[in-house]
Amino acid sequence: MFNPDQDGIYARVQASPGRAVFAYGVLFGLGAIVLYIAIAFPPAPAWMVFMIAFGVLMLWLAEKQRRAAKLEILLMEDEVVDSDGRVLARIADVTGVSRGALAFKPSNGFTLITRDRGAGAYVPGIWWRFGRRVGVGGITGAGQTKFMAEQIALRIKG
Repeated sequence: MFNPDQDGIYARVQASPGRAVFAYGVLFGLGAIVLYIAIAFPPAPAWMVFMIAFGVLMLWLAEKQRRAAKLEILLMEDEVVDSDGRVLARIADVTGVSRGALAFKPSNGFTLITRDRGAGAYVPGIWWRFGRRVGVGGITGAGQTKFMAEQIALRIKG
């Protein structure tokens, strides 16, 4: 295993700038197109409400993802946290790391399987928690997530 840096961080995962811009563009573009179609070519009232709600939801999700792209995931001695201080998982609670090609995981990422169920959370493109699983990845760099997943796997085997 490696030694930590001066802040006690063993590994760091952050958003890839190109992926972050692309993901934001896709979400923003989808929201803008749906709203434009709803306004320029008004459908039936029920569809109009649906399209406006969906368009606004996509714009909101794009903004949430843009803000999330500034976060980092940090591997500390005893836990995995994000740069806002939220604990994703404690190393002692992790029972497995899924990172294979057919694993249920985010793009360019990995999934931690924990002993206990945690409260659900979703930070678009960076990480999510659903039940006993914590997914890290999406718009992150593949090399950084692979390194962190390997470091966590080494820690839980030891």
